[in-house]
Amino acid sequence: MSSEHEQQQSRLRGEQIEQSSEEPWADLELTLPHDRSPTGIVSFVECALVELTHEEVGAEFVSTSVVGVKRTQFIAVDDVGEKFQKRYFDERLGWHETTVSREAVRDELVNRLSQSSSDRTNEMPNGDPDTFRVKPVHQF
Repeated sequence: MSSEHEQQQSRLRGEQIEQSSEEPWADLELTLPHDRSPTGIVSFVECALVELTHEEVGAEFVSTSVVGVKRTQFIAVDDVGEKFQKRYFDERLGWHETTVSREAVRDELVNRLSQSSSDRTNEMPNGDPDTFRVKPVHQF
């Protein structure tokens, strides 16, 4: 009987470890259009910026329009999260990289994620929706 009990306890501990080891940034994903309030968007962006500062993750905004796919990526370049590498990809122009402030990243993400579907005039009909997600840096 005690071995059965020990097996159950071991299984429960394993499940608890799996649940607690889920990355805190795993649910930081948003597809446009969405139903979040302006305050909700600011809060969402702030959470993403905290994760970018404290984890080996980056943020990526992907948009598809009639002129192609565009990607904007942000990765923290210092330990305090005040400077970020901004990588921008346009199918016509290729990659462009620059260093920007936390405030610039925050403002850009809030603006992009606050766009309504009527603001997105170059959107492809039946195309992929614009998406924002936080993911491990090695996946960029």
